[in-house]
Amino acid sequence: MALIFMYNHVGALAETSARAACILEMETGRVLFASDMHARLPMASTTKVMTALLAIERGRMDDAVVSSKNAFGVPGTSIYLQEGETLTLEEMLLGLMLASGNDAAVAIAEHIGGTTEAFVAMMNARAREIGAVNTRFANPHGLPDENHYTTAYDLALIAREAMGNEAFRRLVATQRASISWPGRAHNRTLSNKNRLLSTYPGATGVKTGFTSKAGRCLVFGAQRDELELVGAVLSCSDWFDEAARLMDGCFETYTMARVLGPTLSAGRIAVTGGEADTCGLCVMQPLSVPLQAGEAAQVVLDVPASVRAPVYPGQYLGTARIVVDGHVYGEGEVVASERVDRDGIHMDVRRIMAQWML
Repeated sequence: MALIFMYNHVGALAETSARAACILEMETGRVLFASDMHARLPMASTTKVMTALLAIERGRMDDAVVSSKNAFGVPGTSIYLQEGETLTLEEMLLGLMLASGNDAAVAIAEHIGGTTEAFVAMMNARAREIGAVNTRFANPHGLPDENHYTTAYDLALIAREAMGNEAFRRLVATQRASISWPGRAHNRTLSNKNRLLSTYPGATGVKTGFTSKAGRCLVFGAQRDELELVGAVLSCSDWFDEAARLMDGCFETYTMARVLGPTLSAGRIAVTGGEADTCGLCVMQPLSVPLQAGEAAQVVLDVPASVRAPVYPGQYLGTARIVVDGHVYGEGEVVASERVDRDGIHMDVRRIMAQWML
């Protein structure tokens, strides 16, 4: 059984100045914009999205993280950790994601994985779980390495997974923070390098990155009404402006369409042996999909041809999938939305009562 849900809207998406780009819708993962999104490219410090996600998933924010000689000696951007210095994991993560500290990345990697090499293996395993099959990590910070690369699509997938973690969301939405600086009279003051947080309405994160080899790389996100975006641009000279322009295009072109839910009909099913010939169907959880002008969302029901009475509201009857252009963007349980008693049940009750009275 299939239903067609049509949605009409006017909008347009632009091309991009980025070497590669991809924007996903958060709830369904639908690709809303893509340009060479499967090209394998260096990612610079956007690597740290995965570093932070693993640290949050496997560590505790109040963990004591010690800066080793390896962390102290790593080149590039830094929060100036000293060998033997101890911060909490939360402080290290703030240094990692706001100031892009490479030293914090190594300290975190050694704390979670025991060694940097073991942590990198965990990064690659987690990428495969997420579906980022064209990504390979060689380090936790993003400094150039021939065996360290991703794609715009993979990076957006990783960011989508990370943004589903509330602790990660809070971290990358932080614009300024103060963390301890042992041995100094004052704390470290950190400012987020992601300019979109203060300039783009509804911005949610997430991470900047730059090396001469990778160019300017940016993972970004924003939410307006029910539509939330997460995306990536790689090797993009006007990274913030381009990310804003692409998101504007997505917000103008797409709207989240509520296709199924507890108060929306999912059709009817035939009933045998009932007081009614059919019963209404609905899906317990709300299911939406981003649609643009003239697109159709198809609802495919996997339910039996008929059901025998009695049928009760909330009774499980099968599943429903939302399909657009052959891709599934949501699935939910189909239940009966109304009651259908067996045919003649009321007559049977009256007959029994009459016999009892006699």
